Amino acid sequence: MTYVAKDPPRIGWIGTGRMGFQLAARLLDAGYDVAVQNRTRAKAEPLAARGATVVDRPQDLADRDVVFVMVSASADLESVTTGDGGVLTDPDAAPGVLVDSSTVSAQVSAQVRAEAAKRGTALLAAPVSGNPKVIAAGQLTIAASGPRDVFDGVEPLLSTLGRGVTYVGDDEVARLVKIAHNVFLGVVTQSLAEITLLAEKGGVSRAAFLAFLNDSVMGSVFTRYKSPALVNLDFKPTFTMPLLRKDFDLGLAEARALEVPMPLASATAQLVAGAIGAGHTDEDFATLILEQARRSGMVLESENEDVDDGLTVTS
Repeated sequence: MTYVAKDPPRIGWIGTGRMGFQLAARLLDAGYDVAVQNRTRAKAEPLAARGATVVDRPQDLADRDVVFVMVSASADLESVTTGDGGVLTDPDAAPGVLVDSSTVSAQVSAQVRAEAAKRGTALLAAPVSGNPKVIAAGQLTIAASGPRDVFDGVEPLLSTLGRGVTYVGDDEVARLVKIAHNVFLGVVTQSLAEITLLAEKGGVSRAAFLAFLNDSVMGSVFTRYKSPALVNLDFKPTFTMPLLRKDFDLGLAEARALEVPMPLASATAQLVAGAIGAGHTDEDFATLILEQARRSGMVLESENEDVDDGLTVTS
């Protein structure tokens, strides 16, 4: 049966943390009817001023056409979908489509997909790449998997959230895409910390080295927008070390299951674990540079430089 999207659909949003809040706001700003729910209601209530309806339980969103979920972990996804008061537990209603943008295991995603199907709800796995500032700049990217007709039906909604939406295949493969992405994120950040401190210990400022790198063929959107944190030691969290460790755990588990050796990822996972053991739990994962400095016999100070992060806010 081909999925036919309602125009315009009534939207539900579960999870208004740093990322979810900004994404729900984009849908509201685009004129959609959005109802939101968060475990801590106070975090969702500011969206009411932008036109959102705030509800108390995920189940209160069961009559919505499309419900987005953005939570932290696999257990949270199970809780808000099939747990007590979950969006799939209303006896009289169920959403047409569940779009889950969390980073969770493929196994839990498959279990939720099966439970959703029993209620006549299609599940689209749609994890995202970015942070709140990336969202504000309109640079978020999304990988999606599930029934192709469902993807085609909700693609306009997904395109409202960012600049790039890629359909990657059936079932849970978008989970693997996002997990692989985040493993790469950790490996690149550790490598970036190592080479930046190599240059600094040899007499080059972090600002100068990263300016050169970002203008070279090795520079990227990511290295540019992480540069202010590395130069000025501003570790306001965009993505914390425990969340990165969770994704390494998921990625290395998939690697074992698929018999893919990942020596660099494995080594980086140990360094991430060490950083958590050293107390870097609430700051941004760019604090990897602090642990690298400690191992290198260096004490870092902010360079207090005006560093362009490369993100220009667009509508």
